[in-house]
Amino acid sequence: MATRGRFITLEGLEGVGKTTNREHIHSLLADKNIDVLVTREPGGTELGEQLRHLLLHASTAVCAESELLMMAASRKQHTVEVIEPALRKGLWVLCDRYVDASFAYQGGGRELGAETVASVHELLSIDIKPDLTFLLDMPIADGLKRMAERGKPDKIEKEALAFFERARAAYLQRAQAQPARIKVVDASRALNDVQQQVQNELQAFLARCHG
Repeated sequence: MATRGRFITLEGLEGVGKTTNREHIHSLLADKNIDVLVTREPGGTELGEQLRHLLLHASTAVCAESELLMMAASRKQHTVEVIEPALRKGLWVLCDRYVDASFAYQGGGRELGAETVASVHELLSIDIKPDLTFLLDMPIADGLKRMAERGKPDKIEKEALAFFERARAAYLQRAQAQPARIKVVDASRALNDVQQQVQNELQAFLARCHG
């Protein structure tokens, strides 16, 4: 029977460098001969990608509660169809955003509150917890500037500054409450420095896994 894989997530607001660091983590794990499945949220499945399009790109207006439920529906399908089967096979899963994102964006940004977000996930039995989470953090203005340089923003990227401030605060609050799992990385530094911290945290995690 295969040893259960590990679940690593990447979190952070727009423009913090999640894609670049996801590739970096994937490369570091591959160097250790660890089989990794890379995925994302919302998305990761056919249903999830359709919901992602509705949430981020369609002209349809979505209220805060519906947004949370759509995110949760995508996540439930993702865990059942992709994440849990991969972990059972012994694969490591590297996911761009997961449950913490809903606590930040819908709980904080949309002001639905952490209890509402937790209740929805409990109702749907979304109970797979990441073993390690990297929270890439930087001042909102810096992230938004980077985001603007990438091209046309999606619907969430068009939100007001106050929305992102609330989301960032919710992220940092969760990191403060769960320091063993959530490692905050100052993403405003030079890329080499950011990736060195990511590498150091990953190496410490690998040592604990094999300890």
